[in-house]
Formats: sequence, C-alpha cells, structure tokens
Amino acid sequence: MVGAAITCRLAQEGCAAVLTAPRSELDLMRQTAVEDWVRAERPDAVFVAAAKVGGILANDTHPADFLYDNLMIEANVIRASFNAGVEKLLFLGSSCIYPRMAIQPITEDSLLTGPLEPTNEWYAIAKIAGIKLCQAFRKQHGADFISAMPTNLYGPGDNYNLQSSHVLPALIRKAYESRTRGDDYIEIWGSGDPRREFLHVDDCADALIFLMKNYSESAPINVGSGADITIREVAEIISNIAGLTGDLKFDRTKPDGTPRKLMSGDKLRALGWRPRISLEEGLKKVFENYSNSASSK
Repeated sequence: MVGAAITCRLAQEGCAAVLTAPRSELDLMRQTAVEDWVRAERPDAVFVAAAKVGGILANDTHPADFLYDNLMIEANVIRASFNAGVEKLLFLGSSCIYPRMAIQPITEDSLLTGPLEPTNEWYAIAKIAGIKLCQAFRKQHGADFISAMPTNLYGPGDNYNLQSSHVLPALIRKAYESRTRGDDYIEIWGSGDPRREFLHVDDCADALIFLMKNYSESAPINVGSGADITIREVAEIISNIAGLTGDLKFDRTKPDGTPRKLMSGDKLRALGWRPRISLEEGLKKVFENYSNSASSK
C-alpha cells in the first residue's frame, strides 16, 4: 500500500526513473539477490517501504515471522544501499516502536523509554532495529539515512484479510459484508475504547517525499494526522457510510492493544508539512472503492 502510494507520488516529481522491486521479482530476504539488484539498478535514493505487516491477531500468532522477516528485509536493503553508494535512504518504521504507556502525544524521544505493547512487540523490535541500523550507518560512515514513523495508515491497496488486516480495513470489510447480507450492525474486537490516529496513505506518501527533500537528521521523525479517535467512533463513521442502522457489537473477549496511540507531529509541522485528507473524506472514498471492487468479483 505505502510503496504504491510513494511510486504514484514520485510520478509528480519529474524523476528520471522510478525503480520498484516487486515481491514477485525480488526476494528482499535474500542478501545476495538484494545486493545484485541494487548494484545493477544504482538508485540515487531509496524508500524502504517493504515489510511484513498485520494486525493484532497476525502479530500475536506469528511472532517469529514478524521479527525475522522484517529484520532480514531492512538489514539487506539498508546495507546494499550503503554498499552501492545510494545518496539518501528513508526507512519506514511504525508508531508501535513507542512504549505501550508513552506520554501522549508521543514525541520521538519516547523511543526505548518503556515496555512495548506485548501484542506487537516482535514487529516493533524489528522496526527499532531498522532505525538503529540507519543511525549506525550515519554515525560510522556519514550516510544520509533517515527514519520516519508513520501512524496507522489506510487507503488504496490495503489488506482486507480479516486474519491479518489492521483495524480500519477490517471494519470496512465487515461493514460491506454486513450490508450485503442485510445485517444492520458490525461486530468489533475489544471494547471500542482505545484511541488511534489515522492517516490516508496518499498524505503519508506526500510527507515522505517532503522528508526526503527536507530532513537529514539521525533522530526518527513522526508522520501523522495530529488527531486521534476511539475505535468506537471510527466504527460509527464507517457504519454510517455503509448505511447500517443497528448498534455496534463489541467482542470484549478480544484484546484492545495499546490504550492510546497519538503521535506528536510537531517536528514535521515545524518543517512546513500538513496533511490534506480528512478522515471522513478518506474513509468514504476507500469504502466506495472497496465496495465497487468487491461487488465486481
């Protein structure tokens, strides 16, 4: 999802070429294959958007995969980029790198100040390692490698598999299927009380291009909308978009995850960047796109 959005946004930049390494053509977990690809293509700049991602269920069920796969992907791409003389690299982390009970809104210096959320600590540890690897190459070799921490993203190309998706695509799919069946409600994991921040992936891509041009520091930088909302509230928005009229049903036997996760966007705003797509506007468009795609199958 993020890689596709970055590629689309780069088309507006007048790049001589936009290189992509689709999964079908390059296994980023194979060091030699990655080294060969980067050496042959000689990119000037690299966005490390590839990762094994998923929601609470996927993270909690496959901890070894989330830790090992992400460690291999980031280590191979970052080292190959350095060896090939890439001018600048941007590594995408995640808001889950921050402590479970971090002071809100979460500033970048909260990293490594407390315990992680247990349901996704394996993914978080891998992402923290990627940040530290970029910092290490900068410290030892002077490499212009930076790290950005996107908040919860949604948009075109999202994963709607209920076994591995994040909360927004899961709610969108559930709302669509409820409407298709003639139900008037959707069932939601947990209490609905946790607060989350969401950003449209097109806004994220725009921010990442902006950072590639305007940011060159060792410290990671947050990329978010600057506002959060409860899972209950976002489910109500999606239910209304889908035309559902019944009450939401909460499965309190399922975990909530981190109680609140709102990142401070002060550093990015101070550089001059702001998001443009409101949550309701973005959700409406994404729901329409998913409905059209699902109904055509």
